[in-house]
Amino acid sequence: MMIRSALACSGALLLAVAGPVLAEECGHRGALDDIYCDDNQDMVADTPSDESRWRDPSTLVFTYTPVEDPAVYQDAFADFQEHLSEATGRRVVYYSVHSNSAQVEAMRSGRLHIAGFSTGPTGYAVNLAGYVPIAVKGYEDQFQGYNLITIVRADSDIESMYDLQGRTVAHTSVSSNSGNLAPRALFPGMGLTPDEDYQVVYSGKHDQSVMGVLSGDYDAAPVASDVFDRMVEAGRVEADDFRIIYTSDRFPTSAFGYAHDLHPELVEQIEEAFFSYRFPEEMQETFDGADRFYPITYQQDWQVIRDIAHATGTAYTERGLQQLAEREAAAARE
Repeated sequence: MMIRSALACSGALLLAVAGPVLAEECGHRGALDDIYCDDNQDMVADTPSDESRWRDPSTLVFTYTPVEDPAVYQDAFADFQEHLSEATGRRVVYYSVHSNSAQVEAMRSGRLHIAGFSTGPTGYAVNLAGYVPIAVKGYEDQFQGYNLITIVRADSDIESMYDLQGRTVAHTSVSSNSGNLAPRALFPGMGLTPDEDYQVVYSGKHDQSVMGVLSGDYDAAPVASDVFDRMVEAGRVEADDFRIIYTSDRFPTSAFGYAHDLHPELVEQIEEAFFSYRFPEEMQETFDGADRFYPITYQQDWQVIRDIAHATGTAYTERGLQQLAEREAAAARE
């Protein structure tokens, strides 16, 4: 727990000093931090105009969001890492992170080059770490989405969302889209305001919310449908032990992309690696049948996520990330 707390706090502690360069002169930044430019106004950081700032590392560092046990996904992406290594001619290593804020800080500080960020924290990574999302898991003709679902135990007396009034409900983390932001944006329309109509307890992760409902620690939990489905398929829980009392519209899953200041030739190789790769059978099973990386843009495909963040007062700013790190650290201590 001490290690998790330290990693989470690092997002707040190091963010102020992690920026390796001074602000670049540019005509437009939009919501990006001062060290980035967005002259083409696509809402993500441009490649630096100064070629001396282009990074061309001999070893590439890759990670996936800490939505569940990091070791599970280190194994799941092993084959893709080999493919990425062949496409770029470089060694690729996996870097385990234990909090969303630590993952953002790792990319901002230059320690992380390629990553998959959870849906909600992607906005922090874009604005504060120069992250350029290019893909999500998907199929030939569409990206793979997920739903916010609210689960209760099968033997619970809770039959509808209205019945959550006065109960203890697990949200995952402050930055999670399906585990916190979407519920805060969508539930009031059903006459249910988190923190007012029910007590919010942060579990830390989606799988911990699921297990907490099963054990009776929480009365209910809003979680990502894809995480719940993977837990059922892996035999960690039985679907019959739960009931789903609410299902939202579809959201995009975790974004994959790279740091904005990588050498343009390396970026071409990375993009080619993503879009030429086909998931092996075991990886398809892990990711609910997705068989490839599907191209997206942050400007268009994350609009609904930004709208939810705006509706909940979530700001993808340095202060917002510091608050996220503090809450993640507090959750890790519990």
